[in-house]
Amino acid sequence: MKIIRAESLGMCFGVRDAIALALEQVEAGPLTILGDLVHNTTVLATLEAKGIAIAHEAAHVRTATVMVTAHGTSRRTLASTRALGLDVVEATCPLVDVAHRAVAALVRDGYHPVIIGQRAHVEVRGLTDDLDEFDVVLDEADVLKLADRPRIGIAAQTTQPLERVRQLVALIQHRFPQSDVRFIDTVCKPTKQRQTAAVELALQCDVVIVIGGAHSNNTRELVNTCSRYCSQVHHVQTECDLDPDWFRDVGTVGITAGTSTPDAVIDRIDQCIREFAGTRDHLTSDAASTIP
Repeated sequence: MKIIRAESLGMCFGVRDAIALALEQVEAGPLTILGDLVHNTTVLATLEAKGIAIAHEAAHVRTATVMVTAHGTSRRTLASTRALGLDVVEATCPLVDVAHRAVAALVRDGYHPVIIGQRAHVEVRGLTDDLDEFDVVLDEADVLKLADRPRIGIAAQTTQPLERVRQLVALIQHRFPQSDVRFIDTVCKPTKQRQTAAVELALQCDVVIVIGGAHSNNTRELVNTCSRYCSQVHHVQTECDLDPDWFRDVGTVGITAGTSTPDAVIDRIDQCIREFAGTRDHLTSDAASTIP
């Protein structure tokens, strides 16, 4: 059996920086994170073990300092949180900030904002909470519900697959040929890299293991992408989710991981697959992860 790691996988710089900032802040005093810093249970457990509290509403915060997650939030939420007398630390990923600025620019230039993404996702809520009006689309059915407007400005949740984003932009342009449709590409570089690497990986493998949180959007999208090119794709959070039967009589196993997955988790899963195979000394492992 051969084990191949995707050329690009695992934690992105935005997640690493957010975790480092949280650990730095808790050294200075008690800290609460407003929501899940990242969508990965292993990371959250590590933070809680360091004494960091997690609250999903600002009114429930019991520390003087609160941190906004890597997914970002709206100016309205920041203002209401500060109004409670809390010291707010922002761990927003810089590339999410880019998306916020793009949406603000579209609105400033007179475009009706349309966000490609998951309506209930924390990042999308952050992108839209300051807007008086907006639409969120994720598929063709959503596009068909859009009203005709003279100017339509499109941006995307940073972890959406670029292929889907381009398809939906084309659908909107086709549906409203008389409208001025402007698209700003806000899909982040780490997402693009991991999606491209996932396709290359899946094309080579009999089985692909995708590692990441159950609620991680970019991890689920990696699962969807790999499933188009490989018939056996499994989404796991830790080595405890692996099934030895997945690896019986298999030639090549691929490993990829979402942008909030720690390196140590990837390494443990790699090792566990080797142990399942029972030929640890004869397996081959290619391509360590590449972090931008």
